[in-house]
Amino acid sequence: MARSIAEWRMLEDGDRVLVAVSGGKDSYALLDLLWSLRRRAPIGFDLVAVHVDQGQPGYDGRPLEDWLTRLGAPFEIVRRDTYSKVMELVADGEARTYCAPCSRFRRGILYAAARRLGCNKLALGHHREDTLETFVMNLMYAGKLQAMPARYRVDEGDLEVIRPLIACAEADLAEHAAAAGYPILPCNLCGSQSGLKRDEVGALLASLEARIPGVKQVMLKSLGNVRPSHLLDAEVAEVWAARTGQARSEAEAEAVGEGCASEPVRIGSLPVVR
Repeated sequence: MARSIAEWRMLEDGDRVLVAVSGGKDSYALLDLLWSLRRRAPIGFDLVAVHVDQGQPGYDGRPLEDWLTRLGAPFEIVRRDTYSKVMELVADGEARTYCAPCSRFRRGILYAAARRLGCNKLALGHHREDTLETFVMNLMYAGKLQAMPARYRVDEGDLEVIRPLIACAEADLAEHAAAAGYPILPCNLCGSQSGLKRDEVGALLASLEARIPGVKQVMLKSLGNVRPSHLLDAEVAEVWAARTGQARSEAEAEAVGEGCASEPVRIGSLPVVR
C-alpha cells in the first residue's frame, strides 16, 4: 500500500482524506493501515472515516461503530435509505443489477460528505482483483480498454479519489482481515443476485491463476506498461505520434509489434516473450 501511495503520489502534506468504510474486509484494512501509516509518515495528513447506512433490512452497524471507536479515528455514520430506491429501480427494469445503482447512490453520498467535512480526497478500498475484473469486463463486454485508475479527479474538480490498495491481492487482504478480527458486516444486496458478469470474470481470473501462477500480478503490471503505438485507437495513435521524445527505440517497438522473440524474459513465474 505504501509503495502505491508513493508511486502515484496519492497523499500530500496537509491532505484531509475521507476513508469510505463499508464494513467489508477491504475498507476495514484500508482505514486500519492508513491510520497506522499516518503515525509514522514523513508528511502530515488527516483521516476521517465515513460509513453509509443504506437502510438494508436486518442491518446492524453496532459492531462497526464499536470497532471505529476503539481504533480512535474520527468517524461519522451517514444514514440514507438507498436500499428502497435500488429495489424500485430493479423492479421497474431501470436497472438490471443491484450493484450499479447502489454504488452510484453511495458514491454521491460520500462525495457530499467529503465536501461537508472539508476533505480534499476520498479513499476507496478497491484492490488488485477489482481493477483486473473491471479491465476484463470492459474488454469482453464493453469493447474498450479501461480499468480502475489509482487516482483521479472528479468532474467538478474539487475532490480526488484515491485507491491505496490497488496493488494488494484480495487473498492477502482476506488473510489480514481474519488475523485482525474485523467485524465484517454482511451486504444483503451484493450476494443476492446470481449470474453476474463480475462473478464470471472473477472465476475466469481464478482459473487462469491456477493454471498460470502469478498471472494476475503480470496482468496488473501490464496495465502500467502500455504501448499506445501498438493499439488500434486512431485518436490515441495520433496523440502518441505527436509526443516529444522517444519512449522506446524503434527496433524494440518493432520486435514487440512483430512478435519476434529471442530469449523469454521471466516476470514472476510467467515467461513473457519480447
